[in-house]
Amino acid sequence: MEKEQFVSNIKNVAKRIDALRSNLSTEEATKTSLIMPFFQALGYDVFNPLEFVPEYTADMGIKKGERVDYAIVIDNELQILIEAKAINEPLTKHDSQLFRYFGTTDAKFSILTNGEEYKFFTDLDKPNKMDATPFLTVSLSKLRDTQINELYKFSKDVFNVEKITSTASELKYVNQVKDYISHEQIKPSTEFTKLIMGEVYEGRKTENAIEDFKPIISKAITQFITDKVNDKLSSALNTPVSIKDSSSNDESEHDSSSKSSASDAKVETTPEEIEAYAIVKIILKDKIDPERITYRDNLSYFNVLLDNSIRKWILRVYFTNTHNFIELNDENNSKLDFVTPTDLIKYSDSIIEVVKSKI
Repeated sequence: MEKEQFVSNIKNVAKRIDALRSNLSTEEATKTSLIMPFFQALGYDVFNPLEFVPEYTADMGIKKGERVDYAIVIDNELQILIEAKAINEPLTKHDSQLFRYFGTTDAKFSILTNGEEYKFFTDLDKPNKMDATPFLTVSLSKLRDTQINELYKFSKDVFNVEKITSTASELKYVNQVKDYISHEQIKPSTEFTKLIMGEVYEGRKTENAIEDFKPIISKAITQFITDKVNDKLSSALNTPVSIKDSSSNDESEHDSSSKSSASDAKVETTPEEIEAYAIVKIILKDKIDPERITYRDNLSYFNVLLDNSIRKWILRVYFTNTHNFIELNDENNSKLDFVTPTDLIKYSDSIIEVVKSKI
């Protein structure tokens, strides 16, 4: 399966979550509506019991007949165990159950899921013993491009135990550090506060001083992240930009009809549109010369172009009263919703693929 097709498949499964959530009251409904389509998107034949095995028997010592919801067999070897729960069930309390199953089989990976969240485990800490902490956790309702790349490694056509395992350790600790920083940003712990104070604070670290310093740390981390984002935005915008209205000679028939009054009305470019343009330049900065990325503003949408040509438009940005979305210049003219311009980062792979097709 080509990666582009895989990305499309996974995103289609993700869209089902909000549409079906209210109707999924049982584990079986979640399996049928979300979990099986997810693994089908990974390229597995979910209706072939030799490949996607339902109710896989995982006997545990004297306790016989224990069953795992699904097992994936690749080239006649058991590779992945899957424990499924209903979409409204939190996953934390079920880890120990999957832990027991893992130790009785030759599977290298195990997945705990409720159809929306997927936790991936292996045996990094001790061979043949499932780690207590997943090396990858993915929420389909908040899917990021970096997570899509990791999910792709589990697709049937490219599945390779050694390649996944070689990056699993780093991935595990990177995610743990990110979670730690995220938690400390919102609610700094006493230990973390003392650590920072030891580097910057000259007074006594009394209990009151520590409590007073916690919001300072939270504010400092937030400002640091904001400054980094702003630096990237400024860098992305620091290239020549050609702006033309929709009456340009190379405007397409579609644009001419939809923007027939552009020459008679004033087009106002908003800060949100400029931010969206900057985000696209950041996404493409390592793929193409930034000077080739320009924009043109129209009355109803904002165009991001390649080589200043409307015939080579990359995407169109729409800000409406009901929702915001982009339209990609791909085969399907895919429409992808977003809340703020920075959300476009999660569509990086799709945007890059559009540009590759135009180069």
